[in-house]
Amino acid sequence: MAAATGISFKDLCIDAVNPEVLATFWASALGLRAEPSSDDFRLVDDVPEHTLWVNKVPEPRTVKQRVHLDVDVSAVSDLTDLGAVIIDETQSWTVLADPEGGELCAFVRKPESLSNYRVYEVVVDAADPISISSWWAERYAANVCHDQDRAFSWIDQAPGMPWAMVFQWVPEPKTVKNRMHWDIWGETDDLLAAGARLIRKRDDEIGWDVLADPEGNEFCVFTRHEI
Repeated sequence: MAAATGISFKDLCIDAVNPEVLATFWASALGLRAEPSSDDFRLVDDVPEHTLWVNKVPEPRTVKQRVHLDVDVSAVSDLTDLGAVIIDETQSWTVLADPEGGELCAFVRKPESLSNYRVYEVVVDAADPISISSWWAERYAANVCHDQDRAFSWIDQAPGMPWAMVFQWVPEPKTVKNRMHWDIWGETDDLLAAGARLIRKRDDEIGWDVLADPEGNEFCVFTRHEI
């Protein structure tokens, strides 16, 4: 499949009322180091695509997050010792909440299989997992797989993306801005032509465009030559 837009993954961002607290938690949970950047924090290691921005926002979490991280751990206590709270232990993984209530899932691995960077995958709630995963796969010119029995789809080996992105069916519609989003390198006009919607155009305050995909998931578009 040809890449009409030629996009590649850049990094992840998460909203926080208290960025220092959330940055401290996520840096330890994911094997990253936290660097302050004005009111925000940047979590980094030696791989640029591992970067996670923790951005200050005024509004607290009010509903279940539609985008969350699945995290590799040696034990669930790796996260509870950092301040996470267990929500559900009935599956083969454990659902927890971070210090601001944001959901995440822990997958226990054998210690010898763990790497320093602990993101296993990024999971996005969807009304139509097949349609939205196919849309993103086409933008990335990446592989897409569908498991219709379990109502989820996933993109693998997308340019720059260091993990799989999973789209899972949920019955509830999106009602508020996602508290976690992704940034990409690409051309805004190509994405708009493919069906994305412009939320905010780059201006004197921001050097990127804010768009939404066909299901309303926010993402930011950066142009490489402008950075």
